[in-house]
Amino acid sequence: MFEPSLSERQDSHSDGGPNTGIGFEVAKDLARRGAKVILACRNEARAEVAVAEIVKDTGNENVMTSKLDLASLSSVREFSQKIKEGENRLDILVNNAGMFTEKSTTEDGFDTMLQVNHLGHFLLTNLLLDLLKTSAPSRVVVVSSDAYKAGTINFEDINAEKSYDAFPAYAQGKLANVLFTRELARRLEGTGVTTYAVHPGFVKTEIWRYIPGMYGWKFTLMKPMFRLMMAAFSRTPEQGAQTVIHCAVEEKLSSESGLYYSDCDVKQTSQKATDDVVARQLWELSERMTGLFSL
Repeated sequence: MFEPSLSERQDSHSDGGPNTGIGFEVAKDLARRGAKVILACRNEARAEVAVAEIVKDTGNENVMTSKLDLASLSSVREFSQKIKEGENRLDILVNNAGMFTEKSTTEDGFDTMLQVNHLGHFLLTNLLLDLLKTSAPSRVVVVSSDAYKAGTINFEDINAEKSYDAFPAYAQGKLANVLFTRELARRLEGTGVTTYAVHPGFVKTEIWRYIPGMYGWKFTLMKPMFRLMMAAFSRTPEQGAQTVIHCAVEEKLSSESGLYYSDCDVKQTSQKATDDVVARQLWELSERMTGLFSL
């Protein structure tokens, strides 16, 4: 069931670099199971380091990397085309990249956090749907976060052009992940392609090192509490990867789709995460923003 498996990973201001983080641990686990694994990374040099580490650790030489920058929709299209032309199967797609950053704009004119955390995943998954369908049973795993509970899809300013605050923007993206997973499941019903949204837990990855610079003196005040939280509740990337792996390979989940998981079990979500009207509205807006409707 594992050839090929894509693990999406970005390396700047992100949830783990190409040789660290949740995505690396997921890729290594799948490689250990005998999967053909394609690591989709922005920084190819660092990605090659990750590939070498995985091959050395698992003995599986069928591990490779391909360039993907979610902050560029043209890169997403180029990557997707390369996969469709080069692979005859896609059994597992892991949308793992996550970004927490100060305000910036991509080459496509979108807020960087919105594009990397949601729009890039949305376009990539849709472009690979035909391959996923012909490979069925297949799975799409989307790494979200319990931060979605603080999020709201701000349709009046989804691109953060009127105002910006990093955490609400991040939470919006995580809510978008959950709604996307739910709506995707509805649209894929009966195709054999199932979807899963995952909360990996409070994981100690490279994403946290950018917070002090973004919040300055405010972080200084919160630093003691932050250190306490990290010591008491944080997980290693390997621990954080377990629910992602569970959703990717557990046979008992083959009849489930569109649900939210944490600690390798289904979790009840808030009402905002099950609002099908908002999910469809977000889908349609995402189609327009990514130009998917014109493809």
